[in-house]
Amino acid sequence: MRVLVVGGGGREHALVHAFCASPLATQVFCAPGNAGIDQEAEPVALEGDDLAGLLSFAKREKIDLTVVGPEAPLVAGIADLFAENGLLVFGPTREAARLEGSKAFAKEIMSEAHVATGRYDRHDDLATALRDLDARESYPLVVKADGLAAGKGVLICRDRDEAQAAVRLCLADRAFGDAGRTVLIEEFLSGSEVSLLALCDGTRVVAMAPAQDYKRIFTGDQGPNTGGMGSYCPVPGFDDEVAETVADEVFRPVLEALRRRGVDYRGVLYGGLIVTDHGVKLLEFNCRFGDPETQAILPRLDSDLLEACLATARGELDAVDLRWKPKACVSVVMASRGYPASSSKGDVISGLSGAAALPDVTIYHAATAARGHDIVTSGGRVLAVSALGAHFVDARERAYGALARISFAGMQSRSDIAERAVRAEAGEIALFPGSPAV
Repeated sequence: MRVLVVGGGGREHALVHAFCASPLATQVFCAPGNAGIDQEAEPVALEGDDLAGLLSFAKREKIDLTVVGPEAPLVAGIADLFAENGLLVFGPTREAARLEGSKAFAKEIMSEAHVATGRYDRHDDLATALRDLDARESYPLVVKADGLAAGKGVLICRDRDEAQAAVRLCLADRAFGDAGRTVLIEEFLSGSEVSLLALCDGTRVVAMAPAQDYKRIFTGDQGPNTGGMGSYCPVPGFDDEVAETVADEVFRPVLEALRRRGVDYRGVLYGGLIVTDHGVKLLEFNCRFGDPETQAILPRLDSDLLEACLATARGELDAVDLRWKPKACVSVVMASRGYPASSSKGDVISGLSGAAALPDVTIYHAATAARGHDIVTSGGRVLAVSALGAHFVDARERAYGALARISFAGMQSRSDIAERAVRAEAGEIALFPGSPAV
């Protein structure tokens, strides 16, 4: 097979790395790639939003399967365009990708599918949104921009003043552009979050191993939110039985609700879950592999990912049975100076080869570029250091041991990734105290 991966971050490096290990792959391309991806796959100088260019390349190179990493090309309709031209794509159509592209649409589908989620109200008008807030007495609550806002459109508001400022930011100031033309005012749910990804071929669902990620920039969950500063897999206490229950009560009803609308969802569906005192509820959907969760999930996969993606795209998931290594994985993100408010570019990264040579360690590149003989930073989240271990304590020690060998100016990382998993595995804490679901 000739495979094209669209994207150039850490998630895409994890996908490329897995595909290159498949006996099905004869050649793997990646557009646009990065310095690490380019060492494993053939780079293609095309960005993910260049749908016409990607189509031309895929037709010319006779690509057998295109796997789309980021959400923006999916929301823009890359799967529709490729299908119209007889090309096979792992990724949902434009209409199916609205599950991520429009939070209001996702809530409509959740309601139709009777999925447990937070209560919400939708507003397109500032005055009505403010009147809604005036009538509310319970805080905190969440204000969400409806569309894609680069991870910045979800605002947790502790009181009415913060909530009013948030809706004004979206509807009056247009801080998120068209993504904020509609806002959701949503119930705040308290609990422990879990990321559950599942392969979906339109009718069937195969759940992957669950993961937990870390959003805040600083150790101890301090500082602003980021795209994710680390992750671990599996999640102690969230076992296969719970994952299958979620597949039955969330993923399968959602696919059925979409089918009733004539929408066929093929690709990976990412459920952002929260385990509350009243059970598991759905926060949001993403229509692609998560980042950084993928960098913690895929090292544990003992099946052929390319074979599974091909079966998903063909609607043949009944033949797929994912197998997992009986190990834990910890993945720690290394970010550049100034992230998440800004990023530093051009800083030379040292120690990569020594870290990558360690047993059970994989270094996934995200924002890296080649400059002569050097590899340098090219954005915010630069690398993810992933390590396997028989237990979380082993995996964590390996991940941080490898990270200690890598350096670049202004480097940022959290020192507490998977600490709670270590404690939960040792029986010191419960990740989901009081929940009837786990």
